[in-house]
Amino acid sequence: MCRINKNVILALLTLTSSAFLLFQLYYYKHYLSAKNGAGLSKSKGSRIGFDGTQWEGWFRIAENMGFQCLKIESKDPRLDGIDSLSGTEIPLHYICRLASHAIHVVVFHERSGNYLWHGHLRLKGHIDRKFVPFRKLSFGRYAGAFDRPELQQITIDGLEVLIPKEPVHFLEEIPHSRFIECRYKEARAFFQQYLDDNTVEAMTFRKSAKELLQLAAKTLKKLGVRFWLSSGTCLGWYRQCNIIPYSKDVDLGIFIQDYKSDIISAFQDAGLPLKHKFGKVEDSLELSFQGKDDVKLDIFFFYEETDYMWNGGTQAKTGKKFKYLFPKFTLCWTEFVDMKVHVPCETIKYIEANYGKTWKIPVKTWDWKHSPPNVQPNGIWPISEWDEVIQLY
Repeated sequence: MCRINKNVILALLTLTSSAFLLFQLYYYKHYLSAKNGAGLSKSKGSRIGFDGTQWEGWFRIAENMGFQCLKIESKDPRLDGIDSLSGTEIPLHYICRLASHAIHVVVFHERSGNYLWHGHLRLKGHIDRKFVPFRKLSFGRYAGAFDRPELQQITIDGLEVLIPKEPVHFLEEIPHSRFIECRYKEARAFFQQYLDDNTVEAMTFRKSAKELLQLAAKTLKKLGVRFWLSSGTCLGWYRQCNIIPYSKDVDLGIFIQDYKSDIISAFQDAGLPLKHKFGKVEDSLELSFQGKDDVKLDIFFFYEETDYMWNGGTQAKTGKKFKYLFPKFTLCWTEFVDMKVHVPCETIKYIEANYGKTWKIPVKTWDWKHSPPNVQPNGIWPISEWDEVIQLY
């Protein structure tokens, strides 16, 4: 095998550190900050940061050093909601080969939720599959989202490079970084068929719901508790890239194994009083907090069985229990109302379980005890436990 002088490799890494560790090519100052998190803004953003000529210069330097280089580009997903700019392509990956060695540069981009994103390694038809063993390039195979790291400068063999200040945290993020985009094209089609509600009441609700979701995310992040968009909030993201204005609440899911005893006090300290607590940690736990303007925050805790997952429901006046069944799912990142949040990776199965095959059709009348196709009776709470499992405030 041909050996490569390590100084050649380090020199190229120094050149690419501005790509891989500054984590920014284009930053759109006003990128997709549609009012109330609509994500379908018509306003154009201004572009700052590195420009294409600087990247092409880096490309030529690498080639002059003897590398054969491949650039992989794709349409900028941040512009999918802006019709007039929807064809803009940005670089996602650079692969440079020298003899039997390769350097893979994954380009990170700024997103409006103050996080970093990279695109997936999708090969177009004209790309030579024999250029490098692409199957071995595991990092960046799927689109990913990462917390913005603080950087530190270190010296390797006399060369100064930047690395994350907490490299272990960055590496731990990689297996759980998979990202899926909001479906802007389908959202536009939805609003062509069903006109968006832009009344004052709808706009006010969306604003309050967005603020409530951001506060809930901040509170749960402090606790180190994973959560995801569930129920109507998840449906709004997937179907229309927006909060459903008639839903009247924000719905989150949490795995019961991630429950912490100080969740209630943490939300109360954040200014969200407990509205009700149903069930118990061992069975059908559900919490509801009161936000401003009568917008509720509902948190459903999910339990895992051998073949499925479920969350519970309780009817306060009768003590009847209900169970909502879901196929097993994992969590992916997405962007919603200018935030990086989790959603089920198997989104369509999750939504169809909760809303059936007709989930694309808006339904404004919803009975939580009978409307969901995945609901089933789950017995009744013993009267002796009502004081514990049915708490109203």
